[in-house]
Amino acid sequence: MFERVNPATGEKLDAIAEMDDAAVEATLARAQSTFREWRVSSLDTRTALLGRLADAFEADKRRLAEIATREMGKTLKSSIAEVEKCAAAFRHYAEHGPSFLEGEDVAVSKGSARTRWLPLGPVLAVMPWNFPYWQVVRFMAPAIMAGNVGLLKHASITQGVAAALEEMVKKAGGPDGLFQNLAIKSDAVEKVIADKRVVAVTLTGSEGAGAKVAETAGKHLKKVVLELGGSDPFIVMPSADIDKAAEQAVTARIQNTGQSCICGKRMIVHADVYDAFAAKFFEAMKAVKAGDPMDEESDMGPLSSFDQRDTVLDQLGRMKKAGATLEFGGEKLDSPGAYMSAGVLTGVPRNADVAREEVFGPVAMLFRVTDIDDAIALANDIPYGLGSSVWTNDSGEQDRFERDIAAGMTAVNQMLASAPEAPFGGVKLSGYGRELGPWGMYEFMNMKTVMLPG
Repeated sequence: MFERVNPATGEKLDAIAEMDDAAVEATLARAQSTFREWRVSSLDTRTALLGRLADAFEADKRRLAEIATREMGKTLKSSIAEVEKCAAAFRHYAEHGPSFLEGEDVAVSKGSARTRWLPLGPVLAVMPWNFPYWQVVRFMAPAIMAGNVGLLKHASITQGVAAALEEMVKKAGGPDGLFQNLAIKSDAVEKVIADKRVVAVTLTGSEGAGAKVAETAGKHLKKVVLELGGSDPFIVMPSADIDKAAEQAVTARIQNTGQSCICGKRMIVHADVYDAFAAKFFEAMKAVKAGDPMDEESDMGPLSSFDQRDTVLDQLGRMKKAGATLEFGGEKLDSPGAYMSAGVLTGVPRNADVAREEVFGPVAMLFRVTDIDDAIALANDIPYGLGSSVWTNDSGEQDRFERDIAAGMTAVNQMLASAPEAPFGGVKLSGYGRELGPWGMYEFMNMKTVMLPG
């Protein structure tokens, strides 16, 4: 059983039954059967479905958002924004998908050749709880457009969202079996990946989960895309707009109660502007209001679970033990929910193991650096390489950061955010492969070469 608990109150919502072997088998059989039909469906059929999905998400955004907020605690306003972003992704692929699937003529020495993009089959998505709709839709929308079918293994705490996603595809007129929720736990994933009907896997989650999925997929020679953790640098140089940088740094750190892979976690600030930045950053972080996620006045809700809050508190304890100073915040709040206050750590030893971990909560690490070389060295001194944000109005510095920061994405003078149009993914232990744009669609397609006589 999946027990759902509201992290804002500690109240048990309900329990959802886990699929047995027979139900999993029936789900896989439907996926395979539906793929035979969907792979040859017209582009007009696919784009029309995506358009209806966009309309359905917009029309039902309040109900969908409330499910996510009750299950994992993000503020209702951010849940609504997430659902709206999903609708935009459906529209993006409906509008641009047909052009993404156009083949190309290829010059060859004899005769002629061209390429065709063809679907592969049922793709399994193993998804996390932090953006429970968006993480799924950025796989679902291109998969549907490509002619694939989707299987979702969602996080245990967001099974209500998982059921709602399957329901929405059916309501929009998607054929039975096009997108199905696999209500299984992690220990059942290996068997599904091994099943010959599943052709590929995409996972967003922890480094450990990614390694296990990649090992199983590799054993069975199946394609896998991994979007794993990140401890993104947020670098501020002397030429930056300090007021804007400090404001955006707060948003980056408390968005989704600090539970976002790509928002700045390590604030790396040049010595010349460190004091000015710190003063503004501290003041704004101290003003962050944690409270009822259904309340419009709350800046952030609880963490997703009591276990997640305890994990963050343990990390803070180890940082302090290593010599860091907790300037303020980072404490449990007197509440029945999984709340903690926003906080800032300074003086974190660069060589401490815990300084290289991802802190998935509303606490920032603040570092002082001497120059751009020092900033880049510190930014790269972690095992991850997902995103980064750099603040500078010096074109030479901007070029250095774009070239030398080891990350899949760099935002300049803004907080990093994903967009349906742009490739999303990382390097190093942050995973491999890309989502979104045409690149995300191509990850799970066969680029077939067709050789023709002259």
